[in-house]
Amino acid sequence: MENYNNKKWIIIYSVVAVVLIAIYYLINLDIFKSWNQYIPFIRKLSLSLFLISIIFLLSKLIERLIYSQNHIEGDRYNLLRIVRFLAIVFSLIVAASFLFQNLYAAAVSFGLISLVLGFALQAPIASFIAWIYLVFRRSYLVGDRIQIKGFRGDVVEINYLDTSILECSGDYLGNDRRSGRTIRFPNRLILREEISNYSGPQIPFIWNETAIQIAYASDLQFVEECLLDAAKRDFSEKYPKYDLKKHKQWEPAVYFRNNVYAWMEAVVSYPVEPRDTTGRRNRILKLALPILNQAPDRVKFPEGVTR
Repeated sequence: MENYNNKKWIIIYSVVAVVLIAIYYLINLDIFKSWNQYIPFIRKLSLSLFLISIIFLLSKLIERLIYSQNHIEGDRYNLLRIVRFLAIVFSLIVAASFLFQNLYAAAVSFGLISLVLGFALQAPIASFIAWIYLVFRRSYLVGDRIQIKGFRGDVVEINYLDTSILECSGDYLGNDRRSGRTIRFPNRLILREEISNYSGPQIPFIWNETAIQIAYASDLQFVEECLLDAAKRDFSEKYPKYDLKKHKQWEPAVYFRNNVYAWMEAVVSYPVEPRDTTGRRNRILKLALPILNQAPDRVKFPEGVTR
């Protein structure tokens, strides 16, 4: 769809550019002599609009090139934002040169306006600078799951002034699923707050753990083997492109700890994609619990008076 829209705009800007450059030269024909007093203005206006059309035409061609490359979603998003921003900046320069007699006057006027707006728009300017920082520092990209100042969710849009995330957990959920709410915060927040990024192409997994309660009289070796087998089976089925034999750092582990009450907890820790924490926990329990329940003589759960 994006490529189709780009193609449409490329055709539109090309036609507009051709029409404007034709006006620039044809306006000098003898049939337009009666418009002598307007001809300089028309020529300058048509040339300015022609240059702006060329700028946006080039931006659309570059966007089409970016879409054709195998960039990850976040990088592609940032590149498109930079191209569109530069197109706007160059177009404003052309417009300023049209409005003013020379570039010196335009530069002086632009400097005075910038000085006034700098005081009046400190917060938006700080957010814009933070956007530039995000583009080059890559603290997070579109598609990443992040947490900042109590906000937690998946990044869906990084604008010049703010960032939008789809909230995870929230006030009404006890898991990591999306709540359905969209949170927007100003980009300047990243300059003074800590950011936790749970995603990224270099480290696709985070570590999570799930605990089950068992009695002290249980066969701990058997429990450990069941939990490890469940975690490994689910990993192989869910993430087939990662071989645990080649990626030892993603091997699950089991440890035991005392509960604050009268039983023990068997805890399995395992790697998981940030958006799959709830689903992976459920799958591991569905694989492990039936096996554990089939061996009541080896695994005892705290129930009844054994609590």
